[in-house]
Amino acid sequence: MTAPIDLYFWPTPNGWKVSIALEEMKLAYTTHLINIGAGDQFKPEFLAIAPNNRMPAIVDPDGPDGAPISIFESGAILQYLARKTGSFYGETERDRIAVDQWLMWQMGGLGPMAGQAHHFLKYAPVMDPPQDLPYAKDRYRNETGRLYGVMDRQLAKSEYLAGDFYSIADMSAWGWASLWEGQQQTLDDKPNLKRWLDTVGARAGVVAGRALAADLRKEPKKDSGTQNALFGKRD
Repeated sequence: MTAPIDLYFWPTPNGWKVSIALEEMKLAYTTHLINIGAGDQFKPEFLAIAPNNRMPAIVDPDGPDGAPISIFESGAILQYLARKTGSFYGETERDRIAVDQWLMWQMGGLGPMAGQAHHFLKYAPVMDPPQDLPYAKDRYRNETGRLYGVMDRQLAKSEYLAGDFYSIADMSAWGWASLWEGQQQTLDDKPNLKRWLDTVGARAGVVAGRALAADLRKEPKKDSGTQNALFGKRD
């Protein structure tokens, strides 16, 4: 019997990418919670796995050639798991190219921009002292909206992001897109994005991956300890 994969996780959109993939691929895993509000991501034992002090990360005891391997960066983890299982990566090289480009689009665009929108719209105004910055709020709200327009136009042409098949590209984008209200976006003019959100969100693997440690998610509040752990300066 194959040993379970170790998942280093906290319930955020980046964490959901991998919990969803593990559920969708029906891979056994053991969850290790990395409380980013308490600074767990800076502990030496975690940095040995994820040198960029960001979760998620995994350790697969049954890696290439049967030897253990640790992997950080959510996109790299998704690609690894898709190759390992031969699933959710399309059937042809053209499919895989399409998946990769939409996965990279999420990693370089949607995730960072939606993350900044969350920061400046929700976290910064309740920091101590408050950082209510209209320029930053407008910049990241507008760029996130532009990216959702890109998604909606793509989803007008195909059922899923990379084509007419569900893939790791969809897993990577769904968590961020599901929080559109907190990014002060609208779906009224994005019917294809709304359809995709509903379709993907109803999948059993997505429901299970999103539910992992869901009770630990909290709304931002003025808390200097959490603020320093999340946004403070580190060497």
